[in-house]
Amino acid sequence: MKFDFKLSSDKQRLPPMGLIVLQVDETIETEFRQAFNDSQDQLFVTRIPSGLEVTAKQLSNMEGNIKAAANLLPQSREYSVVGYGCTSASAIIGSEIISDLIKSGCSVKNVTNPLLAATEYAKHLGVTKLALLSPYIEEVNTPLRKAFENSGLSIEIFGTFGEEKEEKVARISEISTTKAAISLGQNISVEAVFISCTNLRTFGCLDEISKQIDKPVFSSNQSLAWHMKKLSSENA
Repeated sequence: MKFDFKLSSDKQRLPPMGLIVLQVDETIETEFRQAFNDSQDQLFVTRIPSGLEVTAKQLSNMEGNIKAAANLLPQSREYSVVGYGCTSASAIIGSEIISDLIKSGCSVKNVTNPLLAATEYAKHLGVTKLALLSPYIEEVNTPLRKAFENSGLSIEIFGTFGEEKEEKVARISEISTTKAAISLGQNISVEAVFISCTNLRTFGCLDEISKQIDKPVFSSNQSLAWHMKKLSSENA
């Protein structure tokens, strides 16, 4: 038996958002569910091939797969914003290149990434002097610090867990992150603390760190979610 049907209209719906997640990332989707818990926005997720280790070469290699990852998002809609979920790769590849590649893979008005989002969030807070906490090895940390400084943010103090393997980064305890961030944030020259990496769990400790040091504390996933919401609302 065949039935007739009618199609519902998308005219009254807000344009959806898209998110490109690293194949190895075990954290960003969980934290984004928390960030968008009270939102009516649609969020579609695609994955991009990424290495088991966080090295400059592995991060750079992702450039060749960004367009294809964006193309795997549903193509029936125009996106208000697509976020590329890797802070360190954004520093190495560059925000403009990432934006161009994503726009060539799907129909989207705005593109952001954690590095760009963190920069915009720092402007929103009115801070320029940061403590930066990273899980990465030094060959990844160096371009990350440089990218922030090129954006007008001063890295007053820096700390790292020095971990190369993604599966370990995803399992660094929030207790460890809390202790490290508090130690960095207590520096008198620091106005705020940024915790880098979308695979590092932070949503359970941001408020506690901020309370302990009495300064703003933000992270890759928190900044990216904030910026995507902002860009989406501006295009509503």
